[in-house]
Amino acid sequence: MRNEQKSNSEKRILGKGHTSWKGIVGGDILATDFFRRQTKLLVLIMALVIFYIHNRYACQRQMIEIDRLKKELTDIKYDALTRNSELMERSRQSRIEEYISTRESELQTATQPPYVIK
Repeated sequence: MRNEQKSNSEKRILGKGHTSWKGIVGGDILATDFFRRQTKLLVLIMALVIFYIHNRYACQRQMIEIDRLKKELTDIKYDALTRNSELMERSRQSRIEEYISTRESELQTATQPPYVIK
């Protein structure tokens, strides 16, 4: 009886005979001749799967960073536009004249246009 059990387990290990659920879950299937011959291929496939998962994760992180930077760029553009319009408003001639008149300065608006000295 013992020899018969031993020969059955040897058949399963060597890949001969029927593989059972217990053999798959227990890891006996990894000791079969097929898996021993294909070890390098299986390692390569696992490495490629790990590389694919890492690459996808890195790509998602970069996409999130790009979206964040795009939003930050639009905020900065709107801020620059606001500052530019405020500067244009403050540097208009009428605003400068109004500012000078409230400060009671001796500065006056020129009555003659400027001319070029050669």
